[in-house]
Amino acid sequence: MNPLLSRLQPYPFERLRQLHADVTPNPAYPPISLGIGEPRHATPQLIKDALAGSLAGLASYPGTLGEPQLRQTLSDWLARRYGGLKVDPATQILPVNGSREGLFSLAQTVLDPSRPGATVVCPNPFYQIYEGAALLAGAQTWFAPSEPARNYGVDWAAVPESVWEKTQLVFVCTPGNPAGAVMGLGEWELLFRLSDRYGFVIASDECYSEIYFRDEPPLGGLQAAAQLGRSDFKNLLALTSLSKRSNVPGLRSGFVAGDAALIRAFLLYRTYHGSAMSPVVQAASLAAWADEQHVIDNRALYRQKFAQVTPLLASVMDVSLPDAGFYLWAGVPEVFEGSDTAFSRELFALYNVVVLPGSYLARDARGSNPGAGKIRMALVAQTAECVEAAQRIVHFIQSKAR
Repeated sequence: MNPLLSRLQPYPFERLRQLHADVTPNPAYPPISLGIGEPRHATPQLIKDALAGSLAGLASYPGTLGEPQLRQTLSDWLARRYGGLKVDPATQILPVNGSREGLFSLAQTVLDPSRPGATVVCPNPFYQIYEGAALLAGAQTWFAPSEPARNYGVDWAAVPESVWEKTQLVFVCTPGNPAGAVMGLGEWELLFRLSDRYGFVIASDECYSEIYFRDEPPLGGLQAAAQLGRSDFKNLLALTSLSKRSNVPGLRSGFVAGDAALIRAFLLYRTYHGSAMSPVVQAASLAAWADEQHVIDNRALYRQKFAQVTPLLASVMDVSLPDAGFYLWAGVPEVFEGSDTAFSRELFALYNVVVLPGSYLARDARGSNPGAGKIRMALVAQTAECVEAAQRIVHFIQSKAR
């Protein structure tokens, strides 16, 4: 067996399953899960129709590069979404089978474990695929400090030079999972300067970019690069997907765009990796990326939902509206003595609501776990169900405080 497999830690949802394994939830309450970030709004009919209308594609092997029409559609979407951004569909875009698959396989492409101390810098809290991708590529992870006052955005300036000297890859998540922070232009400028100095690749995970609550949509990595005169996107790749944007997590469809040299190497890897996107999925993806109305409607649903749920929870918890994304990142009240796991177990037992302990989404680094004492709530279900879950949480906390 590959000895690197032993370095992987249990996935957060497996730890959550074990945490709740011996708990019998109160049968008086129907189950509500806010644990997993799986979109549950309806899949748009236009995507279903495109999928059903392209079944003849099952008879053909797909090309890893993807169909020219799809890549052109992706380039057109980037231009519309990011203020005229110019991305060459022939050399700077590749379809991937969801951003998770793309993030993982990208690390296998760009990391060189033969170099001493090969390091991947990650946010903390973070999406666990970053860590797994680094470890299975033979690298080590270094978790950058987060800033609670900025929705747990990363403090890139706090990363020591000794770490940057060994860094080959930096994972960025903007909007962030779990707290929803969006990187600003100044942060991008700093990160680009560091990349130029130390030569590392930046992989920007932007899968939550289309769910936001301000008037201004989140700044993207490629957009930031273009604004700073880096139109070649040197050492930068941005990844996104349709899962959250279009409510199709089962379609496994996304794309990566950026530095043409990195795309060329990634294409070579993917050709052997056997990860070409099905023609059927490509047809459905093309329909999804070409339409924006369903995205606007989807965003409106989230805005209405968060507008009802956030004030309820804010009356008893340290929680506020994020910049973007569909998570609420909330502090556990003092009555639970800061234990996010105890909060999750008791809430499940008494009110049959599942939330994810924040400590499961972070790692101990420099003496503390930045997710400790926090919980993540995925507001992915319909509004009525999320409001019901919030009301139960309010009652739960109020009953404990008496």
